[in-house]
Amino acid sequence: MTIHLHQGDLPSGIDFGTSVAVDSETLGLSLGRDRLCLVQLSAGDGDAHIVRFERGNYDAPNLKALLSSQNVLKIFHFARFDVAMFERHLGVVTRPVYCTKIASRLSRTYTDRHGLKDVSRELLGIEISKTQQSSDWGADVLSPEQLAYAASDVLHLHAIKARLDQMLEREGRDELARACFDFLPTRARLDLAGWPDIDIFAHA
Repeated sequence: MTIHLHQGDLPSGIDFGTSVAVDSETLGLSLGRDRLCLVQLSAGDGDAHIVRFERGNYDAPNLKALLSSQNVLKIFHFARFDVAMFERHLGVVTRPVYCTKIASRLSRTYTDRHGLKDVSRELLGIEISKTQQSSDWGADVLSPEQLAYAASDVLHLHAIKARLDQMLEREGRDELARACFDFLPTRARLDLAGWPDIDIFAHA
């Protein structure tokens, strides 16, 4: 694993191909209160690129262009939160997207364990440590352990997607999954607009 740390934006010239794994680290889990601290990316080649932001400084044209590019599929685990954070702080609508958590829920119906750690363990036999999950991502200096944790969240998403795609196709749920992925930017916008916990499709 090689980690490349970038301040404020991706450098120009990085080619992620037609799909890139993406994750973020934030100061907390409130869309309205907490800020975006890191964005992690990987082409699935063992390298991770981590973009670090100072508070209030989100002028990142190269990263924004990648997230909004129609020619690059963005692979997330729980895309709903990241896509909302990117729209709020970076001002971009991230699409097209693929969410391994949604794919897991549609295909692995024999379990209720759909966290990245559980999915990685079952499908790839890889253990991902979550010890740094609740650390201070806004700190002036990030520890090697924090950077390794942040990178681990994107390094295996391509391989997980490949396994989940096989399961979705096997169960005839791949078209349904794609429809869910296409709706994710709208679901994120509903979260930002004040409907995070309300099912607007419910009768009552």
